[in-house]
Amino acid sequence: MHRLVIILTLCLTSLLAFSQPEAEIESEPVPDTVRIGAYIISIHDINFQNKEYTVRFWLWTLFNNVTFDFVKQLDIPNAKSIDEPQAIIDVVEGTTWQLMKMKCTMKQAWRVGNYPFDKQHLTVHIENNIFDKNQLIFVADTLGSTYDRELTLDGWRITHFEVNTTDKEYITVFGDPSTDLMHSDYSSFNINIDIERDGWGLFWKLFSGMYIAFMIAMVSFGLQTDELEPRFGLPVGGLFAAVGNKYIIDSLLPESNSFTLVDSLHTVTFFSIFAILVVSTLSLYVWHKGDPERAKKFNLWSALVIFLLYAIVNLLLIIRAV
Repeated sequence: MHRLVIILTLCLTSLLAFSQPEAEIESEPVPDTVRIGAYIISIHDINFQNKEYTVRFWLWTLFNNVTFDFVKQLDIPNAKSIDEPQAIIDVVEGTTWQLMKMKCTMKQAWRVGNYPFDKQHLTVHIENNIFDKNQLIFVADTLGSTYDRELTLDGWRITHFEVNTTDKEYITVFGDPSTDLMHSDYSSFNINIDIERDGWGLFWKLFSGMYIAFMIAMVSFGLQTDELEPRFGLPVGGLFAAVGNKYIIDSLLPESNSFTLVDSLHTVTFFSIFAILVVSTLSLYVWHKGDPERAKKFNLWSALVIFLLYAIVNLLLIIRAV
């Protein structure tokens, strides 16, 4: 009998031990959900040099927790500046509906590797700066969120649009004395837009000067081998024109450590003009050796090889970028 009592006591203790965490879990507060969506009105003032663009959009939230106020608690971490929103607030059957007209100047790390045939990914991250994900969770209104079909971006087209939600982790609790954790998580509503440039018109505007500079250098092959001034003056003039063209294009773009299409095309042009100067020097050397016919043939074949190689390499670089 005594043994039976001990066994029953142990079983009861075990049951209490297992049931205690469940009770604690059940007692944890359930975060409030906020239904959120966005309608893009316009994207403009795209500025590569300053790494920014401006976006205007309607943002709406629906929630039941009266302590939420997105007019005051809204945060867009990747924005340079946020204009004070124009807000409409209403309560429908106990649910608060906040509609805000937003205008933000956004930070953007532009990808210029294939400029002017570049494709860009724009993202707007929206958070509540007071309540973390233990108190507030966003639910994206994917059906209602879209962009104005009359929205036009000069030289660009929108190829993809979506909204979603993620958790944004911060490696800090911002000095909150009520917790000893080393990180905090906030629910984030994300507007994702992919845009692609219609680049052919801009390409010819930017690079026509470079190609004309190369053709000016090629004109030297049509001159007599011993005509020193034009044979060397034309390629050198073309080289300076190509360098000036590169400086003009670089002034439009942000600094980049990667080798871009702009760098590749200009580098090919520089080396091609240098090759023209080398050919002119060798042709002149053969001419002075008393073999003008050989110098002319060398000059002709070199012109064909340089032109074909230049055209093929340019074509391959452009096809890869497009």
